Amino acid sequence: MRKAARGAAAPGPGITSPTHKVAHAGRPRQRVAVIIPAKDEARRIAATVRSARAIPHVDLVLVVDDGSADNTQHVAREAGAVVVRHSHNRGKAAAMETGAAIVAMRDTEDRPPRLLLFIDGDLGDSAVNTAPLVPPVFEHAADLSIALLPPQVGAGGRGIVVGAARRAIASLTGWTPTQPLSGMRCLTREAFEAATPLARGWGVETGMTIDLLRQGYVAVEVPCELRHRPSGTDLKGQLHRAAQYRDVMLAVTNRRVRGAAGAIRDKVAPPHVPPTHR
Repeated sequence: MRKAARGAAAPGPGITSPTHKVAHAGRPRQRVAVIIPAKDEARRIAATVRSARAIPHVDLVLVVDDGSADNTQHVAREAGAVVVRHSHNRGKAAAMETGAAIVAMRDTEDRPPRLLLFIDGDLGDSAVNTAPLVPPVFEHAADLSIALLPPQVGAGGRGIVVGAARRAIASLTGWTPTQPLSGMRCLTREAFEAATPLARGWGVETGMTIDLLRQGYVAVEVPCELRHRPSGTDLKGQLHRAAQYRDVMLAVTNRRVRGAAGAIRDKVAPPHVPPTHR
């Protein structure tokens, strides 16, 4: 359901925004689809899939193999996931859009569209700990919930990209997230469609947050005890963070330009004059 407020939070411990009233009565059972964009995750994907299947209300775990060179697709399928594969690497945003499209094909008219829970393929056994992301959206207290991760052992970043994304979201929407780059997110079908087309590359999360908040959707952050493979301090890690910064800034710049263009259009558009009837 679309909300009028921005940044309001779901009730519950550890959530980082104000409270929002919840409606409970008379709903058919809501289902959740877990979507896992993955590339070359054969070592961890089986544990991630098995763990995700244990999340309450989840009846579908879908892995989008984004052009892996290893046997990610086969390992995921053997672990119980539905698997679709891109023949070549198309990026996370494309994998997310493919996953959401496949879930939509499996939804039925007699039941509400599944909530979409996006998680990373390297969470392993900790994937089940994304379960707290579901209740705020399930109970209609938020349209988008974002995982707050604890400090990750071996992480080599200095917070430059996170800080840039945080400041950009705050300046464009008025809401200041703690972890704007978190890829573990649960949202409604309506919210996902409102956020498309997604920003490319590593800017997908920042772009999604800005786009939804600007349209009046509600986002919350929820602490989740997750463990994943962090980027280190070596050259590979530094290159990864440089690519992140580039993509986040591209997503932000595109949205600044779009907002400015919209403001100009609103100022110069002639007032609507209703037709006269004789």
